[in-house]
Amino acid sequence: MKQSLSVRVLGNLTLAITVIFCVLPFISMLSAALQPQGSMPYGIQFTAHPHWENFAAAWKVANITPLLISSVILVVAVVPVTLICSAMGGYALGSLHVAGGWIAYALLFVGLTLPFEVLVTPLYYEIQSMGLLNTRLAMILPMIGLNMPFGVIWMRTYFAQMPRDLIEAASLDGAGQLRIFRSIQLPLVIPAISSLGILTFLSTWNQFLLAVVLIDDPTKRTMAGALQSFVGQYSTDVVLLNAGSLLIMAPTMILFIFLQKYFIRAMLEGSVKE
Repeated sequence: MKQSLSVRVLGNLTLAITVIFCVLPFISMLSAALQPQGSMPYGIQFTAHPHWENFAAAWKVANITPLLISSVILVVAVVPVTLICSAMGGYALGSLHVAGGWIAYALLFVGLTLPFEVLVTPLYYEIQSMGLLNTRLAMILPMIGLNMPFGVIWMRTYFAQMPRDLIEAASLDGAGQLRIFRSIQLPLVIPAISSLGILTFLSTWNQFLLAVVLIDDPTKRTMAGALQSFVGQYSTDVVLLNAGSLLIMAPTMILFIFLQKYFIRAMLEGSVKE
């Protein structure tokens, strides 16, 4: 269907404005990160002699290396477990229609709507009673649990859209539910799993509040915790703060660039009902 010139112009204008609003904050942060240390940048202003060494200084000041290792350990532990459990739970609720599944779905939905902040204090006392404060498990276990409601509901949506003919044909051929899940259903929802992996990675990598509350050792916290190093009692090094923020955001941006096709595909498939 050929679109009119006015529609194309309006669409391109809207897209251009959206891109500008998305890119502008990063350009502003980059311009601030390249200014001389100790200065107070205003707006977007690039210097004739950019100070690229600010990124190395920010890395050193915030002692990012142990925080990077800690964040990688957290992501490696949380993301795979969350994806596996979410896929299995979504398959049970979306395809198997287990008895009492609506109750589990309702509880998950309630967990999804609870504000994150109201869970911090109960989590602290629960982790304390388990003797896990200031350990990596103090972050790993809550992050898996906090990602479960969204993950299961997300995967249930995709499994519920799967054609029943595939399941019935596989059942007639003698395939059990585990074989159907592993060999038939799971390959069809790879885009959904990939996009869920991106979202879980983002929420885990950028986690700051839980790391501060549950872990006393600064070297065991997440990369986001490095931003505290640039904020003093009486002053804040804005230049290094922006440089550190860009370093922390870099892994998530790189991951999204490589996996964006799966994310977009999952968004499109999720918007189309069978």
